[in-house]
Amino acid sequence: MRLILLGPPGAGKGTQAQRLVQKYGIVQLSTGDMLRAAVAAGTPIGLKAKDIMASGGLVSDDIVIGIIADRIEQDDARKGFILDGFPRTVPQAEALDRLLKEKGLKLDSVIELKVNEAVLLQRVENRISEMQARGEAVRADDNAEALAKRLDAYRAQTEPLVHYYGDKRALATVDGMASIDEVTAQISRILEVPGPKAKPTSRAKAKAAPKKVGIVAKAGKRVRASETSKRAKAKKAVKTKAKKAKVAKKSAVKASSLARRAKKTAKKGRKAPSKAGKRVVGRKAAASKRAAQKVAKKVTKRRAKGRNQLTKRR
Repeated sequence: MRLILLGPPGAGKGTQAQRLVQKYGIVQLSTGDMLRAAVAAGTPIGLKAKDIMASGGLVSDDIVIGIIADRIEQDDARKGFILDGFPRTVPQAEALDRLLKEKGLKLDSVIELKVNEAVLLQRVENRISEMQARGEAVRADDNAEALAKRLDAYRAQTEPLVHYYGDKRALATVDGMASIDEVTAQISRILEVPGPKAKPTSRAKAKAAPKKVGIVAKAGKRVRASETSKRAKAKKAVKTKAKKAKVAKKSAVKASSLARRAKKTAKKGRKAPSKAGKRVVGRKAAASKRAAQKVAKKVTKRRAKGRNQLTKRR
């Protein structure tokens, strides 16, 4: 496992790095420690760095990369490492990428501890006040003003690495303002890497080989089964669509037939009466007329009879 922890001074990178070292059995590589170790060991790259440091100059990126290249080849770094204090700039990150590529390695994750700088400054001021109240000595560079300068340097030089690794999709961010345990839990969830395993023997590799073939064969079967299932679903969808279209067409024909019948019936209702119908109506009208005439005659007779009887009495 190869990691980089990013974050401003006071974000808690050192604390989390130590926890990762204990959990995964990897080493924490500090550029300062590596430089001093290389100088003490008298390595060719260490001697170069010694001369520059003795003259008060800054060690170049090439020298730092050379020291890292030597260090990660040592046995204790084979399981992995956490880079502390490097890279600090985008050019250093690019140089590190080239180094890892040459060695056939790659970073597993770059984790940024996101913090509130105003809170960090307040924490430093509170800590200094507490130390002074207890009568403890305070380092000259351990104050809010010094931290503010270091934060400015971080924003100018190192913060661009957040965008650099973000563009490479290698960056993960955690809430550095949470408790130490919660930050550790967040990092563990990001890594999700089990503990180191023993290297398999040649016999174990040979034994595992047929299983691998079996797994590949099973995967192939699953792919074929998935394709067959997709084709069956597509075929069924076509049949269902055709059936629905057939039903819709039948319904349309039926509706058209019903509409024609309704139209025909309406026409019949408005049809002129037949000759036979006219004769029936005429006979009924004549009968009614005769009956009315008969009644009128009877009434006339009765009235005439009544007048005659009245004349006789007089």
